[in-house]
Parts: sequence; C-alpha cells; structure tokens
Amino acid sequence: MEDKKSQFGFQPENYKLLLIGLAINILGFLLMIGGAATEANEFNESELFSMRRITIAPMLIVAGYIVILYAIMKKNKVKKD
Repeated sequence: MEDKKSQFGFQPENYKLLLIGLAINILGFLLMIGGAATEANEFNESELFSMRRITIAPMLIVAGYIVILYAIMKKNKVKKD
C-alpha cells in the first residue's frame, strides 16, 4: 500500500489569492459608499448615479468573487517523490 500523507486543502498560494479577491471586493464596496443627502428634500442625481457606483464598483465586486472562487477551487500541485 502506498503511504499517502494527509494534506490540508489550502496552500499559501491559495491564501494569497483569497486575500487578493477579498481586497478587490472591499475596494468595490468602498467605491459604492457615499451619496447621502444632508437634507430630506435634497437629491443629487449626478453623485448617486455616477459611473463609479453604477459600473465600476459592481464589476470589481464580481471580479473579487471570481478570484475568491478560483482560490477555493484551485488544486494544489502534487509532488512525486
């Protein structure tokens, strides 16, 4: 019988990719923050519907989730002795 050594699923490379994906997600959510009105009857359309909030931030969030998913699903290279 072969002696198979039990290995943990994540390697340091997986953790690096996971942290990169998390940082991209946080950046996307931070880009969505803001636009609060100081008065109840105030509405600033240009700030609320800016390119940053409507297009760039959601794309960064989706990209972050894709990187996180890749980090979780990435297989480790098996070393042959």
